[in-house]
Amino acid sequence: MASSCCEAVKLPSAVDQLLSDYAKRYNEIKTPRKLLWKKNLGTVKLELQFEDKAVEFIVAPIHAAIIMQFQEQSSWNSKSLSTAIGVPLDVLQRRINYWISKGILTESVGADSNGHMYTLVESMADTGKNGVSGGEDLAAEEGESSVASVEEQLRKEMTVYEKFIMGMLTNFGSMALDRIHNTLKMFCVSDPPYDKSLQQLQSFLSGLISEEKLELRDGVYILKK
Repeated sequence: MASSCCEAVKLPSAVDQLLSDYAKRYNEIKTPRKLLWKKNLGTVKLELQFEDKAVEFIVAPIHAAIIMQFQEQSSWNSKSLSTAIGVPLDVLQRRINYWISKGILTESVGADSNGHMYTLVESMADTGKNGVSGGEDLAAEEGESSVASVEEQLRKEMTVYEKFIMGMLTNFGSMALDRIHNTLKMFCVSDPPYDKSLQQLQSFLSGLISEEKLELRDGVYILKK
């Protein structure tokens, strides 16, 4: 399965505009810092309104991009839909299965060369599906590749602090997690500022231990000898 981190996606124009407005406002307040949106990461909470009920879903951005296209029209052929959300046809066909399995979309074979047709249901009573679809569905659909992509992204963002951490441990010999965290917050205030959580730092340090750069002994981190 391809990792979601490799799937670029076009968000609906209304959502893109909101992100653009937020980024512009952030830049005005935090100049010269700018936001770079990673539109294929994270989760989206949606409420879909049907004739008989509203249903909530927590999904990946690509799933949100797919279903939001059905606000404009109730049926799409596969080629047009893949173009609209900016993903290859094989990626669309794999990801849209989520909505088919939930009974939100139905699939039929198109009459021409445009591939399959996908249609939004009008009533949840016709699907036999009930309740809220939460994070457990997203985790099952995305699998380990999604988790790996988030961890990889965190690793890239934290790499800039690695030399600083190694330098601290060279000078102090050993440091506890909270002391490393507080020192980074105190001294790494720009280019880029340190803004990670204690849990994110711990995850990064665990990676350095796996790479045999650090050791954890009696609750403190030391350089691997």
